[in-house]
Amino acid sequence: MNAEEHNKFYSFFHDITGEAMLVHSEYHEGLIESAYEAALEYLLKLKGYTVERQVFLPMFWKDVKLNQHYCMDLVINNNIIVELKASSNIALPHRKQLWNYMNLTHMPFGMLMNFGTKSFYSEWYHRHEDGTIEKITWRDPVQEMIDARIEDAINSRKSGL
Repeated sequence: MNAEEHNKFYSFFHDITGEAMLVHSEYHEGLIESAYEAALEYLLKLKGYTVERQVFLPMFWKDVKLNQHYCMDLVINNNIIVELKASSNIALPHRKQLWNYMNLTHMPFGMLMNFGTKSFYSEWYHRHEDGTIEKITWRDPVQEMIDARIEDAINSRKSGL
């Protein structure tokens, strides 16, 4: 998949992140997660997304439902889990929390957002059908074209030697 196809396929990540950045620019850092969550839910619903807040994820021991559950911050369009933080940084345990939610629900997409710093921060993930989770980045089509031309030039020099 080239950069244009990649970016088009994952354009919802860019769109949702843009709305989260609006929330951050309005409220800045320092509030509790639920404040950012409520504002992001509102903006996403205005754009036509289906948004659920504080979605319970039950826990099981084998086939027995336990008296315990997880709570996903936002679920968008029934296939994107958004885990919000209002923390001084994002660490591996925050990522693992999102990845575990993705694995338990088999939802294909996840977003980790942090509103707790001066600059808004987000990470995007795609869970493939085989269970692997890939970090997604926005790809620059111009840079991809430049890189391909450089690689072609290197390969043609190697073949000429």
